[in-house]
Amino acid sequence: MAHHGKRVVKGREGIDRNKLYPIAEAVSMIKERANAKFDETIELAMNLGVDPRHADQMVRGVCALPNGSGRTVRVAVFARGAKAEEAKAAGADIVGAEDLLEIVQGGTIDFDRCIATPDLMPLVGRLGKVLGPRGLMPNPKVGTVTMDVTGAVKGAKGGSVEFRVEKAGIIHAGIGKASFDTEKLVQNIKAFADAVQKARPTGAKGTFVQRVAVSSTMGPGVHVDPSSVLNG
Repeated sequence: MAHHGKRVVKGREGIDRNKLYPIAEAVSMIKERANAKFDETIELAMNLGVDPRHADQMVRGVCALPNGSGRTVRVAVFARGAKAEEAKAAGADIVGAEDLLEIVQGGTIDFDRCIATPDLMPLVGRLGKVLGPRGLMPNPKVGTVTMDVTGAVKGAKGGSVEFRVEKAGIIHAGIGKASFDTEKLVQNIKAFADAVQKARPTGAKGTFVQRVAVSSTMGPGVHVDPSSVLNG
């Protein structure tokens, strides 16, 4: 039988693991229990009725959180010339072409989001085995392969969150910090859920969003009534 520490046991007090809570109540409960010595991330998990092993059931996209993520996002941009200067002006942390390729190939990946102009994708494609497993490969479907470098960089810095369904049909995302007001976290969650709903693939049958839960970095999870996230 698993043994849980006092902090975990105390955090679970008052949470009915068999109940589906309205989203605002669930967020309030999570915030009350987020008592670590740092500003914990509030995380959302959605179980979807898809099998991502099939191409027509893959769920992927990006969501601009209305109140930001609270995270400091380091952005790298593969671009040359005027577009490279545009990326720097927009606030990109690292900008380059062949020089950036060499840095990444050397094992240094000091960024959280990677953006590329379309003309440099043949170059970036050589990094597929390095960036792909980390979820950093630029992709036009989520707006990270684009000529609108300014918009992509500012979106990443401002709280745009990429999502991609995992093998088990689950999507995880950090949607804010415990220091955020409950209302702002709920707004972020609803915006994210709406983006996932709009990304519903053609191959999905039956109920798309099956289960929803919220938690903090160090806290317990609370099961959420999906209708309170998706409706209104």
